[in-house]
Amino acid sequence: MSLFGRMVVSVLPYVPKPVVGIAARRYVAGETVADAVRAIRQINAEGAMATLDVLGEEVTQRSRALQFAETYVSLFDTIQAEGLDSNVSIKLTMLGLKIDEGFCRENLERICAAAHGHSNFLRIDMEDRTTTDATLRLYRDMQEKYGNVGCVLQAYMRRSLSDINAMPDHGVSIRLCKGIYVEPEEVAFRDYEEVRANYLLLLERLIERGIYPAIATHDDYLTGEAEKIVKRHGLQREQYEFQMLYGVRPPLRRQLIAAGHRLRVYVPFGEDWHPYSVRRLRENPAVAVHVAKAFIGLK
Repeated sequence: MSLFGRMVVSVLPYVPKPVVGIAARRYVAGETVADAVRAIRQINAEGAMATLDVLGEEVTQRSRALQFAETYVSLFDTIQAEGLDSNVSIKLTMLGLKIDEGFCRENLERICAAAHGHSNFLRIDMEDRTTTDATLRLYRDMQEKYGNVGCVLQAYMRRSLSDINAMPDHGVSIRLCKGIYVEPEEVAFRDYEEVRANYLLLLERLIERGIYPAIATHDDYLTGEAEKIVKRHGLQREQYEFQMLYGVRPPLRRQLIAAGHRLRVYVPFGEDWHPYSVRRLRENPAVAVHVAKAFIGLK
């Protein structure tokens, strides 16, 4: 990365919100449900599935958590009414996990019941290390009760292999991603190649355990190796899927679809788009540099 690029990334948290918003349009479907529906229609038309995510996290007020829960319940009505090929992803800190786990459980159960009632699927996102145990605990309970719930594991976390080994024997669906939260070295791999190697190790173990893998990556090397792994294990098309973020590497998305793989796009929307967009720009500094140059009038 250039010196200018490093400088842009370092100041992203202090960039005015309207400026970040210029780039956010690439990574966020919009602020409303109608915006998200339009984005998913386009994604479905391209031959991809979707998972719908309401932006927001670290809720500290019960009233706000209840609002998010109600929004998520209504999303399943919208998906069915609009005939969309989409499921839903959630973050437990939006449902009050940092307030009270029991309160969060009540909100989560309402959403799981709504998903089950619509014969749809709910994915529980993984957040930072302070939430991992509670997330897995709630995931196991909801999956055992409803059977339509998945979770996420992060390849940079040292514990992820043992978490896979502790999963139930049937009905498990895991999205495997690299991980984006800043974690201490004692709990997370820091080296890029170590994370890559662990990703492939974990993918192999998921398949060996008979767990449905959602292969979430934009890394050319990892997608190529993942294709080899699913072929070597003889997985049929309906036994796995690739996943990518909205606005990230559409050509790779089209390439994987053309190769015959099922692919799902993570579609975030909502008013709380700013923190999410800053994280995406940190991961993709080339876009941040482009926006910065346009803003200050550089070619």
